[in-house]
Amino acid sequence: MDANLNISRRSLLTFSGAAIAGLSINQLLSKAHAQEVQKSIAFSLPMLDTVVTPDANNPVRLNFNENALGMSPSAKQAAIDAVPKANRYAKAEMPILSQSLAEHHNVSEKQILLTAGSSEGIRSTIAAFVKPNTQLVIPELTYSDGEQFAKIFNLKITKVPCLNDWKIDINGLRKAVEAHQGFSIVYLVNPNNPTSTVFGLPEIESWVASKPNNTIFIFDEAYAEFVNDPTFKSADKFITQGYENIVLLKTFSKIHAMAGLRVGYVVSTEVHIQNISQYVAGEKLNYCGVCAALASMKDKQYLTYSKKAVDVSREIMEKTLSDLGLHYLKSETNFIFHQTPIDLNKYRELMKQKFILIGRDFAPATNWCRISLGTPGEMLYVANVMRELKEQGKI
Repeated sequence: MDANLNISRRSLLTFSGAAIAGLSINQLLSKAHAQEVQKSIAFSLPMLDTVVTPDANNPVRLNFNENALGMSPSAKQAAIDAVPKANRYAKAEMPILSQSLAEHHNVSEKQILLTAGSSEGIRSTIAAFVKPNTQLVIPELTYSDGEQFAKIFNLKITKVPCLNDWKIDINGLRKAVEAHQGFSIVYLVNPNNPTSTVFGLPEIESWVASKPNNTIFIFDEAYAEFVNDPTFKSADKFITQGYENIVLLKTFSKIHAMAGLRVGYVVSTEVHIQNISQYVAGEKLNYCGVCAALASMKDKQYLTYSKKAVDVSREIMEKTLSDLGLHYLKSETNFIFHQTPIDLNKYRELMKQKFILIGRDFAPATNWCRISLGTPGEMLYVANVMRELKEQGKI
């Protein structure tokens, strides 16, 4: 292994105490804190200060926005217990999950539709609203699945340029809809991916409330549970208030750390759910995933712990980027979008040589990089590598 990667546990913890003075990391990473949380949780918590020792076979994966902490122990056990029954469909368990989600969002069970991850929700929702002369309206920088499925359905795709620092231009989106003579599907990812930024519902509420003809709004909130901005509100508010032009997409892939089990869902009006359900093979949802999702929803303490781990990792990365003079956007998710100090491909290769995998290209933001947040221990390792590269004049 490269000698430069031989960073000791002591030096990492020294970094956390000295270079990030005043942050909550010391309290959160301490065994005393973990023991305090442990009192109310019936499982063994992982130590967040565990130092990673990555190598070519086990790199630090910061390129797919995965939840590095992993599923809660109770969710893992539920998935394991479900394996012997995986030859059956989850017909008994799915209605229970739907009911739990309905209660969570304060809607009826008929307003919930389970999907195989949020991608199936995106595809099926767009398919349900395809009409002659339909356009998909999106910011120029956002999650690509909406555009991908719109192309499959041969829809017109209208991209609206972003404002400074990739802020979504809500007024620009509205103008694009008003200029179109046919039906418009407005796809909004909030928090946005790859920028990790949010917009407040007041910015769009007057437009939604005006109930524009021939328009449906799709809100994709895959990362909403990570948000700290107090002005952020879920679009389920519109649904509970009776708005009929809203479709909300959610997933268990992020805060619940179930990306590989593919469980997501749609929240909307009963009429829209019936329409969208025609394009979903929901009765064949992953059996183990459904059982794990049910257990994870009940595990409030672990979800809180998972979010705290991400908060600490974010603080480490933000402090590092600030110290290195690299401009970044305020993160409200489990990833950060920052300007690259060198060519993105060269930057990615340098990090890969240190066994760190970072994000792909996101055109047109060709000089920006998306870095997912690993565990605090992983991010301390990444922070030290980045500082080392800076000292060597490589970034």
